[in-house]
Amino acid sequence: MIERTFILSTIVENKPGVLFRVANMFRRRGFNIDSISVGAIEETGLSRMTITIFGNENVAEQTVKQMSKLVDIIKIQVLDYEDAVRRELALIKIQVTSNKSLSELTNYCSIFRNRVIDVSPGSMIVEVTGTPEKIDAFLDIVSGYGIKEMARTGITALQRGTKK
Repeated sequence: MIERTFILSTIVENKPGVLFRVANMFRRRGFNIDSISVGAIEETGLSRMTITIFGNENVAEQTVKQMSKLVDIIKIQVLDYEDAVRRELALIKIQVTSNKSLSELTNYCSIFRNRVIDVSPGSMIVEVTGTPEKIDAFLDIVSGYGIKEMARTGITALQRGTKK
């Protein structure tokens, strides 16, 4: 079976311990979470938990079945990876050794439509928002300058169209 990335969009109760129970279920089953992001939704008392996993159809199916058994899970669906609007945020601290490298990095930021958040002697922090592929492409280009630190949020996603 072909392995690929699956996006699980889960509506959960917004209360203490839910994230622990979900993570514990993954641990017990030996599944790995590639990324996870959680935030409130339009309905009071509920949150959307977006989890990405890498595996085959059986792993995704088993994960959905196991998560559905958790009492705090209201709804879970596997989003179509290609037909979902996917975004991720990354803050990247890049080494800056000269005015020339600062200028080059600023140009790359402009090309990728990123925001320079901070410039300090010896480094700059860039905010990159977009698909994981966009973030990876930007990292490939600037890695030669030296990545000092990085923080990525993980994917958050919604299915395109009118389906809720």
